[in-house]
Amino acid sequence: MKKRYNPYNMPPWLRNLRALCNQFIIPFCIFQGIRTFFFPTAFDILFLGLLVFLAVSLRSDWI
Repeated sequence: MKKRYNPYNMPPWLRNLRALCNQFIIPFCIFQGIRTFFFPTAFDILFLGLLVFLAVSLRSDWI
């Protein structure tokens, strides 16, 4: 049986870190997307993909 996700099982410092990352990940994605649009490099595209993946996973509580 799959264990249910409960954010209160995590230590308080980790919950605070998740909340902080959840707050700042969207502006970082927007900034990186604009930067990638004007100066596209392979690193920027990979980094933008990683940021988008983190944003989706944080917003949908996968992490």
